[in-house]
Amino acid sequence: MKIGFALTGSFCTFSKAIDAVQGLVDDGFEVFPIMSETSYNTDTRFGTAEFFRGELKRITGNDIIHRIEQAEPIGPKKLFDILCIVPCTGNTLAKLANGIADTSVTMAAKSHLRNSRPVIIGVSTNDALGGAAKNIGSLMNYKNYYFVPFGMDDCENKTKSMVCDFNQVSETVKKVAAGQEILKKIF
Repeated sequence: MKIGFALTGSFCTFSKAIDAVQGLVDDGFEVFPIMSETSYNTDTRFGTAEFFRGELKRITGNDIIHRIEQAEPIGPKKLFDILCIVPCTGNTLAKLANGIADTSVTMAAKSHLRNSRPVIIGVSTNDALGGAAKNIGSLMNYKNYYFVPFGMDDCENKTKSMVCDFNQVSETVKKVAAGQEILKKIF
């Protein structure tokens, strides 16, 4: 199976996302990396953009899609069987829930969905139980959207924050590929 794997700007989870990509490759999936323009270009205290780009290319052996015009052909050419957006920020959740395609990642989703193919979301936002909650709820009710199990990551200090269980990305992909919808539950 060919998996598109998109990262958006939850920089603190990039190392876990890279591990999830490695897990998919280890499980025999062909993975094609996608990064939002911001993730592709931004250095943070969690690492340089160059480092994360290098790791994605090394692990997958594929070039990174990071511009809207590179993402647009995903649907017409039926490039992927499944598209993962892991991590998926609150900003990207809002854009997906409202049909906005103004980044490489949201364009990848829009283009991929035109073929009624599955999109897997790995939530990572400090506002999941705040403003982003309605967008998560909307996407859970949209056809062809699935979720990596997720829950609160620090209920005492970040009372609205939730993050997916990155260790379950590969299992989520396998279940979605088998047509199972049990993944819309929160752990």
